[in-house]
Amino acid sequence: MQELKKRLERKELELNALLEITQAINNNVPEDSLYKIYNFTLRGNLNIKKLALYVYDEGWFCRVNFGTKNNFVKLTLDERFRMIKNVHRLSEFDGECEFHEFNCVIPVAHRSETLAVVFLGGNERLDDLEHDESIRFIQALTNIIVVATENKKLERRRLEQEAFRKELEIASDVQQFLFPEKLPNTERLKLEASYLPHDLVGGDYYDYVPINKNQFLICVADVSGKGVAAALMMSNFQASLRTLLRQTPNLREIVEALNYQVMDSTKGEKFITFFGAIYDISLKTLVYVNAGHNPPILWTRKEGIRLLEEGSTVLGAMDPLPFLNEGFVTDLDDFLLFCYTDGLTETVSEEEKEFGIQSLIDYLQSNHHKALTTIHQDVILALDAFKGRRGYRDDITMLSCRVE
Repeated sequence: MQELKKRLERKELELNALLEITQAINNNVPEDSLYKIYNFTLRGNLNIKKLALYVYDEGWFCRVNFGTKNNFVKLTLDERFRMIKNVHRLSEFDGECEFHEFNCVIPVAHRSETLAVVFLGGNERLDDLEHDESIRFIQALTNIIVVATENKKLERRRLEQEAFRKELEIASDVQQFLFPEKLPNTERLKLEASYLPHDLVGGDYYDYVPINKNQFLICVADVSGKGVAAALMMSNFQASLRTLLRQTPNLREIVEALNYQVMDSTKGEKFITFFGAIYDISLKTLVYVNAGHNPPILWTRKEGIRLLEEGSTVLGAMDPLPFLNEGFVTDLDDFLLFCYTDGLTETVSEEEKEFGIQSLIDYLQSNHHKALTTIHQDVILALDAFKGRRGYRDDITMLSCRVE
């Protein structure tokens, strides 16, 4: 009769514990609070003397520990216990270790996947592992706690992914505003641009900005890094460039100011490669600065192919710039200028070879007369054939300008 009374009391305690845990889960209490309730329930209600609860969360971590000589929060879970499927006595495992101060180890699974293991000790009643109702209750209670915390983690990840997706959408919208809505296509002046982002948001930028009736600027830039930060940085860069162009057409002054702005905003942690050129239709001159960017290819009827390499180092790496040279091309009234970012020339084949600038030079040497749209399509088809089954490693931007 006395034993039956004890069993009823224990069942009542277990039921109350389950109700308390369920209410806590429904009230969305933090994970730490759930583990505290778990701790109190097993120590106070079931009189468990020693316990260590290990939970898998991209690695095994001890979340609850009490009554032990060793601090299991600081101990890595022994490999032998990670994939057990049944309750075991610790005496069944050879090789003495810190875990042998427990009596038994209990696996906790959900949908056939082991999510946790519980080590128990200090209680003689744990000897009959097959029939001990306390062990089944501990398994049930642990399962409820672990599944609840697992659901919390999944929900947290879902919210983080949703927030990240929204950030990417915003950054993608921001980036679209960087590019000019319309490029000129007249008998005298034609421009064509192609942008192939590697991810949803890239770090490339191109622009065409009329300065006055005789002058216009074209530019291509590439920021180190990708994603939201890169898009916002390029947005700031574009705003600075356009503001500076309204103040002065002096390309040297513009580049120096842009370098200071990038250095000031990133503290030297990011940089931008930049090519900017101002063409004067009446004077037939091209002034340019190449700040660490891939050299654009200029074709003229008189001289053929040349690379535009004069300039400086990347923007944002040091202030002031260690050197700054402007490139000048005069008597320029019939030409093709092909600008691009490194994602094009650094496209890799299945044989680990880069597409390279020479492939571009060879193509333009023979095909400079083609329509700009055709040139871009040809280059993209050549890149696709060259890379084979390999994916693109970076954003690819092309900006072509033809004056006739």
